[in-house]
Amino acid sequence: MPQAGRSLLVLSGGHPYEAGPFGELLATLGDWEITHLIHPEDGEADAAEAIRTADALLFYDMAGYSFGEGRVTMRPPSPALREALTARFAGGKGAVAMHHALAGWALWPEWHEWLGGQFHYQPGAHGPDSGYRHDITYTARVIADHPVTRGLPANFPVTDELYLCPVDETALTPLMRAEGFAFTRDNFYSAAQAVAGAMFSNAGWEHPAGSNCIAWESRTCPAPLVYLQCGDGPATYANPQVRQLLRQALDHTSGATP
Repeated sequence: MPQAGRSLLVLSGGHPYEAGPFGELLATLGDWEITHLIHPEDGEADAAEAIRTADALLFYDMAGYSFGEGRVTMRPPSPALREALTARFAGGKGAVAMHHALAGWALWPEWHEWLGGQFHYQPGAHGPDSGYRHDITYTARVIADHPVTRGLPANFPVTDELYLCPVDETALTPLMRAEGFAFTRDNFYSAAQAVAGAMFSNAGWEHPAGSNCIAWESRTCPAPLVYLQCGDGPATYANPQVRQLLRQALDHTSGATP
């Protein structure tokens, strides 16, 4: 059973979100002593030290980007942060990555190899830029008997943003899928066009059909690493099933459940 006094490090920043409702979500997660650091205000040195010591770790950040004048620039993490997370995983301590964390640290390939996927803001050698679509109501279907999903209804409704991006299902254990919405080019908007100022456009953009897996556990990370695509805004934060999913993911990746 989870124990009181456990420490939870939450990393956010790099992507807008509603702080009040997100704080309400964090307050429902259980008996955690929460440290919340925001990139880049709190700096990578503070984050690196906390990454090494926290019992549980939640990535809700999209670090490594600067947006401005219709362009995006990217940078890798500092050696201190990279080394801290690598050491954490090598020691068997896990983490949960949520929603836009799938785009973070675009220039750190190992991070995305661990995660099993990556949202791309720009086209490149990997292929096209990725797609997004806000406020989609879909059915979340549980497809695995797993500590992260245990006790959830087999199907439940979610209204949230979805992504069309590369997901390597050979590198992960799928936990949930989104049903009732097709993960095809016509249903999404281009991230690169949004950066350039054309929000909600897919004119001239092409992207192959993608995976509808929205929750998984990595099979390539040396420690438990769970990704949850749920988490764009207040409607999702308040969803009781999403709250349960996140609580159980944090318990699982911190070693509090078998």
